[in-house]
Amino acid sequence: MASPLKKIDLIDKLTLPVFVATMIWEHRVLKRRRSRELPPVDAVAPVDDGDPTPDPLVPLGYEKRDTAGSLGLLVGSIVVGFALDGVYRRAHGFLFRHRVSNIGSHRGSILSAMIVWDFLYYWNHRWMHEVRLFWADHAAHHSGRRYNLSTALRQTWSGVLTTWVYWPMSLLGYRYGTFLKARQLNLLYQYWIHTEAIDRLPAPIEKIFNTPSHHRVHHGANKQYIDKNYGGILIIWDRFFETFEPEIRQVQYGLTKNIRTNNPVKMAYGEFVNIAKDVASADNLNDRLRYVFGGPGWTPEPALAG
Repeated sequence: MASPLKKIDLIDKLTLPVFVATMIWEHRVLKRRRSRELPPVDAVAPVDDGDPTPDPLVPLGYEKRDTAGSLGLLVGSIVVGFALDGVYRRAHGFLFRHRVSNIGSHRGSILSAMIVWDFLYYWNHRWMHEVRLFWADHAAHHSGRRYNLSTALRQTWSGVLTTWVYWPMSLLGYRYGTFLKARQLNLLYQYWIHTEAIDRLPAPIEKIFNTPSHHRVHHGANKQYIDKNYGGILIIWDRFFETFEPEIRQVQYGLTKNIRTNNPVKMAYGEFVNIAKDVASADNLNDRLRYVFGGPGWTPEPALAG
């Protein structure tokens, strides 16, 4: 089997210099604009007051330690991805041999693959917010309290936990190369929407596609923004499944309980450690299971006084 390093295509080779160039551009653009101060780490996000007039977009900009943490998570994600490439290929191959359809071999398969991937990504992303075990993998991506292109690089180290969400693509007859291309293009699209350098786009685009405005909402700790706008390329999934929220109030980025570290290892695995501690402290099987498979933030009901 060929080394995954030999399968890096032209788009992959261009990705790193494009990331560097666009982050430098964004940093320079934001430095010329009025900026706002980063709220205290334990600040409570403002509550929506019902005013339909959108707040102006005032960026936070870059900070060295925040950006370094994002880059560290990217490096770890790449290393893990290469290490598990063989496992993913074998799993895809097994399912592909037992496929139930050949729709993935039809002309234009890359376009249909991108649509199918994007639909499955919506559910993968949504379940990562609804199941604590999966959230433990995704929390690092939301841990940044600033929002810029480097935030997009805060990628998972434990994506193997939800790789099964994409198994239908193998069963529908999409070859592994097509599967990888759809994934690659979807993730690259999501890179540019992690920015405060771009305000709202024309209404027809905002109606159909995921945009910086929509994704800023997704990264918000504001009550009205939590668990909203899961889409990858298309925002229509959120509109259809009623998880869409427009950007109105200024977004406070980060977690509802922010972590105080930019250490990539702690960001990648900190919530898994928290789960283990909660499971160890539980006094019955039901609570242990709920700590793992319940929603993030779940705690047992306090016992009633006798």
